[in-house]
Amino acid sequence: MVLLGIAVIVAGFLLRFHPLLVILCAGLVTGLAAGLDPLAVLAALGKAFNEARYVSIIWIVLPVVGLLEAYGLQERARGLIARMRGATAGRFLTFYLLLRQMLAAVGLTSVAGHPQTVRPLVAPIAEAAAERQSGGLDPAEREEVRAWAAATDNVGLFFGEDIFLAIGSILLIKGLMEQYGIELEPFQLSVWAIPTAIAAFLIHGFRLWRLDRRLARRKSEARS
Repeated sequence: MVLLGIAVIVAGFLLRFHPLLVILCAGLVTGLAAGLDPLAVLAALGKAFNEARYVSIIWIVLPVVGLLEAYGLQERARGLIARMRGATAGRFLTFYLLLRQMLAAVGLTSVAGHPQTVRPLVAPIAEAAAERQSGGLDPAEREEVRAWAAATDNVGLFFGEDIFLAIGSILLIKGLMEQYGIELEPFQLSVWAIPTAIAAFLIHGFRLWRLDRRLARRKSEARS
Protein backbone atom coordinates (compact mmCIF):
# COMPACT_ATOMS: atom_id res chain seq x y z
CA MET A 1 0.00 0.00 0.00
CA VAL A 2 2.87 2.39 0.69
CA LEU A 3 3.77 2.21 -3.00
CA LEU A 4 0.55 4.06 -3.89
CA GLY A 5 2.57 7.27 -3.75
CA ILE A 6 4.46 6.17 -6.87
CA ALA A 7 1.16 5.64 -8.67
CA VAL A 8 0.08 9.14 -7.65
CA ILE A 9 3.30 10.61 -9.08
CA VAL A 10 2.92 8.72 -12.37
CA ALA A 11 -0.74 9.69 -12.73
CA GLY A 12 -0.10 13.31 -11.79
CA PHE A 13 2.70 13.72 -14.33
CA LEU A 14 0.67 11.99 -17.04
CA LEU A 15 -2.21 14.39 -16.37
CA ARG A 16 0.28 17.29 -16.31
CA PHE A 17 -0.66 18.59 -12.89
CA HIS A 18 1.68 20.98 -11.08
CA PRO A 19 4.80 19.00 -10.02
CA LEU A 20 4.89 20.39 -6.47
CA LEU A 21 1.22 19.52 -5.97
CA VAL A 22 1.80 16.00 -7.31
CA ILE A 23 4.77 15.39 -5.00
CA LEU A 24 2.90 16.76 -1.99
CA CYS A 25 -0.10 14.51 -2.68
CA ALA A 26 2.20 11.52 -3.20
CA GLY A 27 3.85 12.18 0.16
CA LEU A 28 0.49 12.43 1.90
CA VAL A 29 -0.79 9.23 0.28
CA THR A 30 2.39 7.35 1.19
CA GLY A 31 2.27 8.53 4.80
CA LEU A 32 -1.43 7.68 5.25
CA ALA A 33 -0.92 4.27 3.63
CA ALA A 34 1.91 3.62 6.09
CA GLY A 35 -0.48 4.19 8.99
CA LEU A 36 0.57 7.72 9.97
CA ASP A 37 -2.03 10.29 10.91
CA PRO A 38 -2.25 13.51 8.80
CA LEU A 39 -0.45 15.64 11.41
CA ALA A 40 2.45 13.16 11.57
CA VAL A 41 2.73 13.16 7.79
CA LEU A 42 2.73 16.95 7.72
CA ALA A 43 5.38 17.06 10.46
CA ALA A 44 7.59 14.60 8.55
CA LEU A 45 7.32 16.64 5.36
CA GLY A 46 8.03 19.86 7.20
CA LYS A 47 11.08 18.41 8.94
CA ALA A 48 12.53 17.05 5.68
CA PHE A 49 11.93 20.26 3.77
CA ASN A 50 13.26 22.44 6.57
CA GLU A 51 16.46 20.39 6.83
CA ALA A 52 16.97 20.63 3.06
CA ARG A 53 16.20 24.39 3.20
CA TYR A 54 14.50 24.32 -0.20
CA VAL A 55 10.90 24.98 0.76
CA SER A 56 11.96 27.56 3.35
CA ILE A 57 13.70 29.54 0.62
CA ILE A 58 10.66 29.28 -1.66
CA TRP A 59 8.34 30.55 1.05
CA ILE A 60 10.63 33.52 1.66
CA VAL A 61 11.35 34.39 -1.99
CA LEU A 62 7.87 34.11 -3.48
CA PRO A 63 6.09 36.63 -1.18
CA VAL A 64 8.95 39.09 -1.65
CA VAL A 65 8.75 38.77 -5.43
CA GLY A 66 4.97 39.13 -5.28
CA LEU A 67 5.18 42.32 -3.22
CA LEU A 68 7.79 43.80 -5.54
CA GLU A 69 5.65 43.04 -8.59
CA ALA A 70 2.56 44.45 -6.90
CA TYR A 71 4.39 47.73 -6.37
CA GLY A 72 5.50 48.02 -9.97
CA LEU A 73 8.82 46.18 -10.25
CA GLN A 74 8.18 45.02 -13.81
CA GLU A 75 7.01 48.48 -14.90
CA ARG A 76 10.18 50.00 -13.46
CA ALA A 77 12.28 47.42 -15.28
CA ARG A 78 10.51 48.14 -18.57
CA GLY A 79 10.98 51.87 -18.08
CA LEU A 80 14.68 51.37 -17.42
CA ILE A 81 15.30 49.44 -20.63
CA ALA A 82 13.21 51.96 -22.59
CA ARG A 83 15.61 54.73 -21.59
CA MET A 84 18.71 52.80 -22.63
CA ARG A 85 19.67 53.52 -26.21
CA GLY A 86 20.96 50.60 -28.20
CA ALA A 87 19.69 48.02 -25.72
CA THR A 88 18.26 44.93 -27.38
CA ALA A 89 16.85 41.69 -26.04
CA GLY A 90 19.83 39.72 -27.30
CA ARG A 91 22.42 42.11 -25.86
CA PHE A 92 20.72 42.26 -22.50
CA LEU A 93 20.38 38.47 -22.28
CA THR A 94 24.02 38.06 -23.35
CA PHE A 95 25.05 40.34 -20.48
CA TYR A 96 22.88 38.33 -18.09
CA LEU A 97 24.40 35.10 -19.42
CA LEU A 98 27.90 36.38 -18.66
CA LEU A 99 26.85 37.56 -15.19
CA ARG A 100 25.15 34.25 -14.42
CA GLN A 101 28.19 32.25 -15.48
CA MET A 102 30.58 34.39 -13.46
CA LEU A 103 28.45 34.15 -10.32
CA ALA A 104 28.04 30.38 -10.71
CA ALA A 105 31.79 30.00 -11.29
CA VAL A 106 32.49 31.34 -7.79
CA GLY A 107 29.76 29.24 -6.18
CA LEU A 108 27.01 31.88 -6.00
CA THR A 109 24.46 29.68 -7.75
CA SER A 110 21.51 30.98 -5.71
CA VAL A 111 22.11 34.70 -6.28
CA ALA A 112 20.14 34.61 -9.54
CA GLY A 113 17.54 32.15 -10.78
CA HIS A 114 14.09 31.71 -12.26
CA PRO A 115 11.84 32.76 -9.35
CA GLN A 116 13.94 35.55 -7.91
CA THR A 117 15.48 37.08 -11.06
CA VAL A 118 14.15 35.77 -14.38
CA ARG A 119 10.44 36.03 -13.59
CA PRO A 120 10.37 39.52 -12.04
CA LEU A 121 13.29 41.23 -13.84
CA VAL A 122 15.07 39.49 -16.72
CA ALA A 123 12.02 38.37 -18.69
CA PRO A 124 10.15 41.74 -18.47
CA ILE A 125 13.27 43.66 -19.49
CA ALA A 126 13.88 41.31 -22.42
CA GLU A 127 10.22 41.65 -23.46
CA ALA A 128 10.40 45.44 -23.35
CA ALA A 129 13.54 45.45 -25.48
CA ALA A 130 12.02 42.99 -27.94
CA GLU A 131 8.87 45.09 -28.24
CA ARG A 132 10.95 48.13 -29.12
CA GLN A 133 12.99 46.14 -31.63
CA SER A 134 10.08 44.52 -33.43
CA GLY A 135 7.40 47.18 -33.00
CA GLY A 136 5.20 44.85 -30.95
CA LEU A 137 4.93 41.22 -29.92
CA ASP A 138 2.09 38.77 -30.43
CA PRO A 139 1.40 36.22 -27.63
CA ALA A 140 3.55 33.49 -29.24
CA GLU A 141 6.51 35.84 -29.67
CA ARG A 142 6.14 37.10 -26.11
CA GLU A 143 6.29 33.54 -24.82
CA GLU A 144 9.34 32.89 -27.00
CA VAL A 145 11.21 35.85 -25.48
CA ARG A 146 10.34 34.60 -22.00
CA ALA A 147 11.64 31.17 -22.97
CA TRP A 148 14.89 32.74 -24.17
CA ALA A 149 15.25 34.46 -20.78
CA ALA A 150 14.71 31.19 -18.92
CA ALA A 151 17.06 29.30 -21.24
CA THR A 152 19.79 31.91 -20.77
CA ASP A 153 19.63 31.42 -17.02
CA ASN A 154 19.83 27.64 -17.44
CA VAL A 155 22.83 27.79 -19.77
CA GLY A 156 24.70 30.25 -17.56
CA LEU A 157 24.15 28.20 -14.41
CA PHE A 158 24.76 24.77 -15.94
CA PHE A 159 28.04 25.60 -17.64
CA GLY A 160 29.26 28.05 -15.02
CA GLU A 161 28.85 26.03 -11.84
CA ASP A 162 31.30 23.30 -12.94
CA ILE A 163 34.13 25.82 -12.66
CA PHE A 164 33.53 25.99 -8.91
CA LEU A 165 35.50 23.33 -7.03
CA ALA A 166 32.99 22.49 -4.28
CA ILE A 167 29.97 21.80 -6.47
CA GLY A 168 28.10 18.52 -6.54
CA SER A 169 28.67 17.86 -10.24
CA ILE A 170 32.46 18.09 -9.85
CA LEU A 171 32.42 15.65 -6.94
CA LEU A 172 30.13 13.32 -8.91
CA ILE A 173 32.49 13.30 -11.89
CA LYS A 174 35.47 12.67 -9.61
CA GLY A 175 33.72 9.73 -7.95
CA LEU A 176 32.66 8.24 -11.28
CA MET A 177 36.17 8.49 -12.74
CA GLU A 178 37.65 6.85 -9.63
CA GLN A 179 35.43 3.84 -10.23
CA TYR A 180 37.27 3.31 -13.51
CA GLY A 181 40.68 3.79 -11.96
CA ILE A 182 41.20 7.38 -13.16
CA GLU A 183 42.44 9.66 -10.41
CA LEU A 184 41.58 13.32 -10.95
CA GLU A 185 41.67 16.24 -8.59
CA PRO A 186 38.65 18.60 -8.43
CA PHE A 187 40.92 21.44 -9.53
CA GLN A 188 41.72 19.60 -12.77
CA LEU A 189 38.03 19.12 -13.54
CA SER A 190 37.35 22.75 -12.69
CA VAL A 191 40.07 24.00 -15.04
CA TRP A 192 38.82 21.89 -17.93
CA ALA A 193 35.30 23.17 -17.36
CA ILE A 194 36.44 26.66 -18.36
CA PRO A 195 36.73 25.92 -22.14
CA THR A 196 33.26 24.33 -22.04
CA ALA A 197 31.82 27.40 -20.32
CA ILE A 198 33.45 29.69 -22.90
CA ALA A 199 32.08 27.57 -25.76
CA ALA A 200 28.60 27.61 -24.21
CA PHE A 201 28.77 31.40 -23.88
CA LEU A 202 29.82 31.84 -27.52
CA ILE A 203 27.21 29.41 -28.87
CA HIS A 204 24.33 30.79 -26.85
CA GLY A 205 25.53 34.35 -27.49
CA PHE A 206 25.38 33.62 -31.22
CA ARG A 207 21.84 32.33 -30.83
CA LEU A 208 20.87 35.52 -29.00
CA TRP A 209 22.48 37.57 -31.80
CA ARG A 210 20.27 35.69 -34.26
CA LEU A 211 17.28 36.52 -32.06
CA ASP A 212 18.12 40.22 -32.40
CA ARG A 213 18.40 39.86 -36.17
CA ARG A 214 15.01 38.16 -36.32
CA LEU A 215 13.33 40.88 -34.26
CA ALA A 216 14.91 43.66 -36.34
CA ARG A 217 13.87 41.94 -39.57
CA ARG A 218 10.30 41.65 -38.29
CA LYS A 219 10.17 45.41 -37.66
CA SER A 220 11.51 46.23 -41.13
CA GLU A 221 8.98 43.87 -42.71
CA ALA A 222 6.14 45.51 -40.75
CA ARG A 223 7.22 48.94 -42.00
CA SER A 224 7.34 47.79 -45.62
